Amino acid sequence: MNKKKLSTNLIRAGINRSKFMETSDPLFLTSGFIYESAEEAEKSFKEEKTRFMYSRFGNPTVEAFQKKMAILEEAEECWGTATGMAALFTIFMSYLKAGDRVVSSKALFGSCHHIVTKILPRFGIETVLVDGTDLNQWEKALKKKTNIVFFETPSNPCLDLVDIKEVSNLAHKVGALVVVDNVFATPILQKPLNHGADIVMYSATKHIDGQGRVLGGAILASKKFCKNYVKPFIRNTGPSLSPFNAWILLKGIETLELRVNRQTKSAKDIVKYLKQSSKIGRIYYPTDSGFLQKQITKKQMIDGGSIISFELKTLKEKEKKVTFSFLNKLKLTEISNNLGDSKTLITHPYTTTHHKLTSDEKISLRITKNLVRLSVGLEDSIDIIEDIDNALKKAEKK
Repeated sequence: MNKKKLSTNLIRAGINRSKFMETSDPLFLTSGFIYESAEEAEKSFKEEKTRFMYSRFGNPTVEAFQKKMAILEEAEECWGTATGMAALFTIFMSYLKAGDRVVSSKALFGSCHHIVTKILPRFGIETVLVDGTDLNQWEKALKKKTNIVFFETPSNPCLDLVDIKEVSNLAHKVGALVVVDNVFATPILQKPLNHGADIVMYSATKHIDGQGRVLGGAILASKKFCKNYVKPFIRNTGPSLSPFNAWILLKGIETLELRVNRQTKSAKDIVKYLKQSSKIGRIYYPTDSGFLQKQITKKQMIDGGSIISFELKTLKEKEKKVTFSFLNKLKLTEISNNLGDSKTLITHPYTTTHHKLTSDEKISLRITKNLVRLSVGLEDSIDIIEDIDNALKKAEKK
């Protein structure tokens, strides 16, 4: 199936049919599995025989999801996890030990930032934050031995890009593994492994499900890394993906390309409108002509994706009040911290996803009180634009 076209693999790859030969992927809702003999059970636990033993260890439905994701990402192997954050924590804690070093971009989702800056140091792991857009800072930080390099590209919420190839080259010189959070781009628009990264992680809760139904995560890496680190960690600590959630995610994958391409097209329509509005300040979108890193966009992304962040023009002292007024006037677009949904969603990063960051940290990442993050859905872009336009007109004046 690897040689088939992407759209074919999204539908056909990884199907694990039962003896009943069902059309849809089967759902195996079971915690355990039966052995024909005590000898078979012994061989299974000694890993002398490969078979399903317990759904925390592995499950046919979860395996189907993992196989499909691996083919989609062009990875050797995939492991599903309970959430995207479970995926990241598994990567870190399965591989790192006291005395190790992590260099990370500072532009991170709030919970990722918390793991890197608050949890890892508790275990004696050194963490260094850099401006991910500045290769000089990466080069300086990677002059000494490092174990993991981690970054999001595009980042949450201002869509900063990290040059995957250049940073991977620097990281590999000091023996570091490169971990990329590819949630915003999705495997449809960017494949970090093809640009030098070692590990890719996803919150499958976002575009992969795409309809706000279930939580899930994915780790994609070499067979060696998964066998030596991910597999024993997940089996013994339990951040496993449930069979039901895996089954839902399998259904989501089938329409992933169609949804992401449609959302991207609508996002470009909305960016065009925003640029013409006198009420909008800075706009962050990877393929916009005004985007400072558009050359990196061309280098490693197929297109810009479904996420737009933008600022409302208002007086400094009224930024939060005017922005909240705008959000509350929206009728079609709903306020939610989720993204990648079939519905258009919007959030205020300063007070939601990144609220735990200090004021200085927010300022350094351009997370201002008048910044909003828009996740474009599958509605007609004309209707989304009309909703935004009406809300801007009705919002409290600056």
